[in-house]
Amino acid sequence: MNFDHAYFEQDRENISKKLDIGKEIIYLTKPECENIGLTRDDILEITKKTLISHGKKEFEMPAKIGVHPWTEVFFHAMPAYVPEQRAIGCKWIECYPNNPKKYNLPQTTGLLVLNDVLSGVPVAVMDCAWITAMRTPAVTVLAAAALHPDAENFGMFGCGVQGIEHVRYVTRTLKNLKKIYVYDVVEAAADNLIKIVQPEIDVEIIKAASPQEIAEKCEVMSSATIILKDPLCVVKDEWISAGQTIVPCDMNTFFDLKTQYRADKYIVDSKEEHELFAEMGYFPADKGLPEVYCQTGEILAGLAEGRTSKDELIVCSNIGMSVCDMTVARAIFDIALEKGIGQKLDL
Repeated sequence: MNFDHAYFEQDRENISKKLDIGKEIIYLTKPECENIGLTRDDILEITKKTLISHGKKEFEMPAKIGVHPWTEVFFHAMPAYVPEQRAIGCKWIECYPNNPKKYNLPQTTGLLVLNDVLSGVPVAVMDCAWITAMRTPAVTVLAAAALHPDAENFGMFGCGVQGIEHVRYVTRTLKNLKKIYVYDVVEAAADNLIKIVQPEIDVEIIKAASPQEIAEKCEVMSSATIILKDPLCVVKDEWISAGQTIVPCDMNTFFDLKTQYRADKYIVDSKEEHELFAEMGYFPADKGLPEVYCQTGEILAGLAEGRTSKDELIVCSNIGMSVCDMTVARAIFDIALEKGIGQKLDL
């Protein structure tokens, strides 16, 4: 596809019918983004298309940069450009794990700025917490389906916002699931996940008695816990068997480090971002980043093989890419323009 100047002209003309580009922006709150009308199936479709673009290298996205005022927190600046979906902008997001208990505030908050490709001026500012909560599990379950489509048992470590969405999403791509096991260090969180999600899906959700139970019963596992330089290593390597697929979105914090180094295939969403995290000390200095087999998008684009043997141990680490944020944000923006949702603000 040719992404030249003419490719964006009609798009800009359509936007200008609803918005005075360069003089106005649309501001969208979290509830407006959440209730805009995008379904999880819509987001899966957008995310899959985006990952394929990433696999084909039809994007621009520097590795996320950040500041870290406290040991356990981060702010990330995440710009991206995905020409096929006419999406360009930057996400500014922060994670404060102690916010819920300390200030009665969400752990993750942030804003996303969407821009006009041709002139560069901002056209929208919107909440990005809901976008992040939606696109993250979409990547996990798309990867899981590409690497282990016949899985019958799925395990989820971490039962917060991300854990809930992972369990909601996974039945949409792993069609043979019979049981979903969940675990959280806060038992009430696991109970809450089951209470919320079980009425929505047909697959039985079971609260695991221990991390070991999940590791020994599930072919596919994911974790959405906390990202730390010193991993928790809760899931011991000796519990992991040949043929399993591990799809963390928390830098593998919850799993024994040995597992990622002995995996037959170590796959990442973005090699550049994982290399940056390695430079920052998120992998042991004496070992560094495990050898990367390929990127997630390359498998979805058919440019690299996924599982080639039932006995392969595969770790696919997806820490989040702004290309996915921008394309979901662009879909939100398009609907907002069409339906007149959001508040117009002067630039």
